[in-house]
Amino acid sequence: GGGGVLFVSYIPITSLISFSWEPHEARYLISMAATNLSPPHLVLPLSFPSNKNPNLSPLLSFPNPNRRPQSQRQFISINYFCTTIPNPKFGIPKSSSLSSCDATKAPDGELQKAATLRELCQGHVPDHVLRRMEEIGFVKPTEVQQQGLPVLFSGNDCVLHAQTGSGKTLTYLLLVYSVINTQRSSVQALIVVPTRELGMQVTKVARMLAANPSELGPEPYKSCTVMALLDGGMLKRHKTWLKADPPTVVVATVASLCQMLEKHILDLGAMRVLVIDEVDFLFNSKQVSYLRKLLTSYSSSHSRQTVFASASIPQHNHFLYDCVQQKWTKNNVAHVHVNPVAPMPSCLHHRYMICPRNQRYEAVLSLLQLDLPESAILFVNEQSEKAKKAGDIPTTSRLIDFLKSSSGKFSSVALLEDDINFNARAASLLEVREKSSYLLVATDIAARGVDLPETTHIYNFDLPRSAVHYLHRAGRTGRKPFSNDKCVVTSIIAREERFVLQRFQNELKFYCEEIIL
Repeated sequence: GGGGVLFVSYIPITSLISFSWEPHEARYLISMAATNLSPPHLVLPLSFPSNKNPNLSPLLSFPNPNRRPQSQRQFISINYFCTTIPNPKFGIPKSSSLSSCDATKAPDGELQKAATLRELCQGHVPDHVLRRMEEIGFVKPTEVQQQGLPVLFSGNDCVLHAQTGSGKTLTYLLLVYSVINTQRSSVQALIVVPTRELGMQVTKVARMLAANPSELGPEPYKSCTVMALLDGGMLKRHKTWLKADPPTVVVATVASLCQMLEKHILDLGAMRVLVIDEVDFLFNSKQVSYLRKLLTSYSSSHSRQTVFASASIPQHNHFLYDCVQQKWTKNNVAHVHVNPVAPMPSCLHHRYMICPRNQRYEAVLSLLQLDLPESAILFVNEQSEKAKKAGDIPTTSRLIDFLKSSSGKFSSVALLEDDINFNARAASLLEVREKSSYLLVATDIAARGVDLPETTHIYNFDLPRSAVHYLHRAGRTGRKPFSNDKCVVTSIIAREERFVLQRFQNELKFYCEEIIL
């Protein structure tokens, strides 16, 4: 009907409860895992449209341990309201939450959405950080900030699962500034990123928020120091810094971080927050063993607040189960899944063009001349190891040479790929960011977290290897949260690749229009 009430009273249950709806079954599944916790008295009023089936995503996406996770199950989120009414005997706080958050842990006030970021952060984040945040231009909260910040400020471990460009970085940085104490000379927050480029970007935002407080007000705050411990950096200088006067926040890539940890140069004994950004990428990289060691050996989940962030977490139910089982997080880990119905930003227009592989260069030139994009990224797949050993010219180089020789308009093309050195990569990004109009040829190294908000067009010169790769490539455009500008993603494919693109469409739930030139 128009709503329902679930009573759970005085039975040995956990606070981890999930709801799911199977389209072909007229029933609702309630998963409850037994624990030794004293049972609270929960009342969960569920409101949903009376003329629709209540497609509810999990309050906390935690699978029944006796049931194998089903990757094909639909978990669809709508805004529904869940309120925990406490039993004073057990001291469970009253709470309310939107979407897929832990219903027993989220704080008061989320039913009424905050109009500004300041309202959300008041009482948690120092005022000088809030003033700096507003000066930069962060005033109105995005959906992931509306849903995620109350959960984070309550002290829960959390998985931030939201679209590209949705504001996850600012969300976890505000948490960092809410818990650190700049009067202490120790590393209190660690942010782990997959690439140097993303690390530089996160460091820049963190330092902007941590501007000298003496310039912003009368409060007696010591300035927060942020270290970028990234691949290609000067580790000798970082070693001296860490020993002399440890920074408050460290942004690190896995390889550089592990060097410092193994040599006992970096001490995580005082760490209060650990953030793993682009967590799915890191868990599928060659550095996964170091990451697991960081999560379990170098620090304990019980002594820190752990945050995982990504736009794509395949089989997220299973991942959350692993978080608890492997002790990467505490048992109360919350899953903030924003808009799971539409993983792709709605402002994107998707197109594809079918052409023989030997005509792709002419096809991309025709598309550029037709679209006349102000700023665009052309994505190319990384060169295979076999091609490298054979000495083949990379596709990126071939494409840049073709564009430069074919049209004066495209004579200035930047390159970003794994195989060029760190300084060249930094120079390419700097060149692109300083221009209002640019054309960047890149491999998937640019698809993870790199923020180029002026990008209006994405061209897949090579079809991505998976739907996750497509999602992150497409997410390099449409990165202005409150802009209505339409951005375009175009894939150049061979006829036999059409079914692959169709599979991406089904998985990511987007429509793709064919164009013929």
